Amino acid sequence: MEVPRMEPDSGINKNISSLMSPRRNLTYSPYYQHSPTVAAIYIISYLFIFVLCMVGNSLVCFIVLRNNCMRTVTNLFILNLAISDLLVGIFCVPTTLVDNLITGWPFSNGVCKMSGLIQGMSVSSSVFTLVAIAVDRFLCIVYPFKSKLSLLKALNTIAIIWVLAITIMCPSAVMLTVGVMEDHYMVYGKNQSLAYPLYSCYEAWPDSEMRKVYTTVLFAYIYVAPLTLIMVMYGRLGIQLYMSLGPVSRHRVVSQERCSTGVSRRKVKVIKMLLLVALLFMLSWLPLWTLMLLTDYAQLEDEQIHLLTSYIFPFAHWLAFSNSSINPIIYGYFNENFKRGFQAISPSCCL
Repeated sequence: MEVPRMEPDSGINKNISSLMSPRRNLTYSPYYQHSPTVAAIYIISYLFIFVLCMVGNSLVCFIVLRNNCMRTVTNLFILNLAISDLLVGIFCVPTTLVDNLITGWPFSNGVCKMSGLIQGMSVSSSVFTLVAIAVDRFLCIVYPFKSKLSLLKALNTIAIIWVLAITIMCPSAVMLTVGVMEDHYMVYGKNQSLAYPLYSCYEAWPDSEMRKVYTTVLFAYIYVAPLTLIMVMYGRLGIQLYMSLGPVSRHRVVSQERCSTGVSRRKVKVIKMLLLVALLFMLSWLPLWTLMLLTDYAQLEDEQIHLLTSYIFPFAHWLAFSNSSINPIIYGYFNENFKRGFQAISPSCCL
């Protein structure tokens, strides 16, 4: 199943305002879905997050790989997040934008499978990496005297994360295919004599119930369960840090250099940064997950489908993709090492 486009994709049910032929119950859809003004808004919006994603995450990768002092366990996980975000920017943002601008699927069957697989892998890798970060921080703070995660173990964890991400998305890649929509044609302008077959990238499940089950399992395993675990971990961390302070210290924690447990203010700031990354990930992807479940379980009318696929899904995709561009900004704001790295590369940087 293609995680970012679990609607009957790119339009098996994408009936754009159409003209019905009196001879054969044919549906003619315009090649371009939107007016030039709306299309320009889509292009500018998607281009903005594409540039931020590519520049910001490339800088994160460069800073971590270039500086030996940055090669910590947490930064290795952040590097993995940046790689996942780069994959989204390279393979998913452009294809989704084009798919939202024109009717039908304009690319090959291979691109259909690749786009769905890579986007699903990226979101799976991101959420599993966020879990790994939360567990690592939890163990470091709550059990400070136990052996910490080594760089080698962190690399092994990242390898396992990608294996799990690929495995869980394999059924989607297998089922994704490009097919011709029967009795649906694309036209340029109003000249029906220049009609072209309408293709769609969709998941060809043998049974619609199988699709629903797979969607629900994905939602549970790569959204609800991991993010619930993350919130529990950070909740425990917050309680642990709060209880470690005396009644007076709780009011002076801002001015203190260290908590009574030896947890530095710098570590507290890192925890806040990582918690913010997890929260923004959860909020950014929630609308798209909601829409994907809606298209699988709800009985929608053609007008509702048109509204969803033409306007609401593009915004939900944009919001989800924007998460891939916002993380480097968070790192630069909260983490002094990343801030100095950004400024060293771009002296005019105002992060």
